[in-house]
Amino acid sequence: MSVPPYFFGVYHWRERLRRIAVSALLLVASVVGFRRGRRAVRAVAVVVASGALYRGGDAVRRLVSPVPWALDRAKYDGLASILPLSDADRVLDVGCGSGRSLVGLAPHLPDDCLVVGLDVFDDRVILGNGPQLARRNGARAGIDASPVAGDASRLPLRDGAFDVVTACRVAHDVPEDRRAAAFDELRRVCAPDGAVGLLELPITPDGVTDYEAYWRRCLADAGLRVERLVRIERPRRPGKPYVAIAATPR
Repeated sequence: MSVPPYFFGVYHWRERLRRIAVSALLLVASVVGFRRGRRAVRAVAVVVASGALYRGGDAVRRLVSPVPWALDRAKYDGLASILPLSDADRVLDVGCGSGRSLVGLAPHLPDDCLVVGLDVFDDRVILGNGPQLARRNGARAGIDASPVAGDASRLPLRDGAFDVVTACRVAHDVPEDRRAAAFDELRRVCAPDGAVGLLELPITPDGVTDYEAYWRRCLADAGLRVERLVRIERPRRPGKPYVAIAATPR
């Protein structure tokens, strides 16, 4: 059996392991109640056990979805198709995490491209998340990535330093009160003749229904002009595609 080339960590592991543990305890309690209780208690035990099995099974499914080595390259290919990555000397990937987006974009980068991956590297969200893992995954994809720890709303990088700046599935995780600052930072570190690439899920603040318009507006409010937009279908979420947007400084 071949060993998967990448390991991207386990997403939301604390929450899902907690649900699995609670479900297991309820299941054990249900079995004990069924064995020792009367008819009414047994009926309740069956109901509780059924709920515990469903919730626990769902948590297990979510714990391994996506599997730690899965890439789903199509979404990164879609973003790369609208960005000038082949001509870039310096690329910044904001929210690189354990390196999944770095690996996804790697085939589209020149061999001599300087690649920086920035993330808070919080392993409370992704088990194993850290700069070493991002660097290792990048190396296995053929790029020498330089991980930098930092906040998307306060990038520790100089103005206009990068030809292409990407943010893949991270903007929706930035708290709303800091989201505008994060987009301003994407604009600030992008070269005047560079490009910003956004890959996002159909996730928006409460009350916002048009997610494409929302993300376009976030870019525009930061002084970026939207040049191209493509939708990338999600096999497990038909009708709710990713949106990839390329924008340039105004």
